[in-house]
Amino acid sequence: MTYDLVIVGGGIVGLATGLKIQKSRPGLKIAVLEKEDQLAKHQTGNNSGVIHSGLYYKPGSLKATNCISGYHELVQFCEEEKIPFEITGKVVVATREEQKPLLQTLLDRGLANGLEGTRYISLEELKGYEPHCAGVAAIHVPQTGIVDYYQVALAYGRKILQNGGQIFLNHKVLKISQKEGLNYIETPNKTFEARLVVNCAGLYSDKVAQMNDPAIDDVKIIPFRGEYFKLKKEKEYLVKNLIYPVPDPNFPFLGVHFTRMKKGGVEAGPNAVLAFRREGYKKSQINLAELAESLAWPGFQKVAAKYWKTGFGEMYRSFSKAAFTKALQELIPEIQESDLVEGGAGVRAQACDRSGGLLDDFAIRESAYAINVLNAPSPAATSSLAIGGTVAAMVLKRFD
Repeated sequence: MTYDLVIVGGGIVGLATGLKIQKSRPGLKIAVLEKEDQLAKHQTGNNSGVIHSGLYYKPGSLKATNCISGYHELVQFCEEEKIPFEITGKVVVATREEQKPLLQTLLDRGLANGLEGTRYISLEELKGYEPHCAGVAAIHVPQTGIVDYYQVALAYGRKILQNGGQIFLNHKVLKISQKEGLNYIETPNKTFEARLVVNCAGLYSDKVAQMNDPAIDDVKIIPFRGEYFKLKKEKEYLVKNLIYPVPDPNFPFLGVHFTRMKKGGVEAGPNAVLAFRREGYKKSQINLAELAESLAWPGFQKVAAKYWKTGFGEMYRSFSKAAFTKALQELIPEIQESDLVEGGAGVRAQACDRSGGLLDDFAIRESAYAINVLNAPSPAATSSLAIGGTVAAMVLKRFD
């Protein structure tokens, strides 16, 4: 059987893409290939579950436009499919005077991106939203929410099957070759024929891209592990919803924060440290070949040289619960080391170019036989239906 389209990767972006293509062109034969024995096992399944508003992203960027439209599509999808979610709002808090200009920049971006109601709040109002939070200035963002993205992704998968698509688990892509206008996608179980490949392979998206176009060699995925603690049950009262710091504008991570999760509990974190393998969720998980590849990448070497102080601080917090606690105390001074229990971890697929740029925006690259989603970190889950729509439009041009 020849498929019109094979999607590599059964995470939330790949599944949303399949769903969007089906909606636009129901007659296309679509297959989703996932290397694991379940959908959404990696970035999606280890997501903290925040519905992002679009506050942080440069107006007009793919992140901004896809996050904002994706937000509305996601909320509508959850309502239609009866997936539990809450629009909780969040506070972003400056804890030092020198952060106030950065907080103003965030507010300006949010307003430029159309976030109505986002505003400065007084410290008295801050106590109303988050009674245990401290800071010197704060803004409130009403659009932020929480959801279980694993459940969202499974719902996308169910809809794909209902619409006549196919999903193949335990089908790791080993090789992609082209002959007479078709892709031949080899897995341990089967070789698939397809007119077009859509690469949504997340942590291995650069590898799959090189399978379909060896010329795509200017971007590499660098895996960053985000480690979380959870608040003890009896301390969850310290956080009502979501509390964020003012992020470092030069580093594509949001800093340690507090998140009430839809599936229960309150997470504190994450830090951001280099993972020693692409799917390295624990410090002990090491793949020497993958680690050497990350360390040898010229772009990562430049990133490390530029941000070594920040990186050292993140690594120190990774090994020191006391240091992690100290970072959290900037937002909630009452937090004690004994209030924290070990939580989960996720690995972010962060694309890095040769010149040392950590790609800040989503990156989608076309080749003759494929469309490659090369950079889709946070807020990709919030943006998933919008990213899917963007890719679907590119796909449909190929079939028109």
